[in-house]
Amino acid sequence: MELLFVTVIGAALGLGVRYGVPGRETHGLLLIPAIAAAATAATWVLLLWLGFTFDGGWIWVFSLVIGPAVALAFALKLPPRRRAADDELLARLMAPGGMPASTRTV
Repeated sequence: MELLFVTVIGAALGLGVRYGVPGRETHGLLLIPAIAAAATAATWVLLLWLGFTFDGGWIWVFSLVIGPAVALAFALKLPPRRRAADDELLARLMAPGGMPASTRTV
C-alpha cells in the first residue's frame, strides 16, 4: 500500500517539476509525471531490497527526492533534444527531394 502512496506522491511532485521547468511545450502532459512516478517506485523497491523498512523515514525521503530529481533531469534534457530533432527534420523535409516518394500526396 505504501508503494501506491509513494508513487502517487512522486507523480504529483513530477507534475510540479513539469510546470516548474521551461520547455514543457516540447513533450506531453503526463511524460514527466510518469517518469517521476516510475523512478520513485523503482527507488522504493530497490531500497526495500536493500533492507530499508517501509515505515522508516529515510525510504520516503530518498524515494521522494530521487524520483523527482530523475524527472527534473529528463525535463531539462528533453526540450533541447526535441528542438534539435525538429530542426533537423524540417531541414531534411525542406531540402530538394527530402520527402520520400511514399509520403507525397498527389
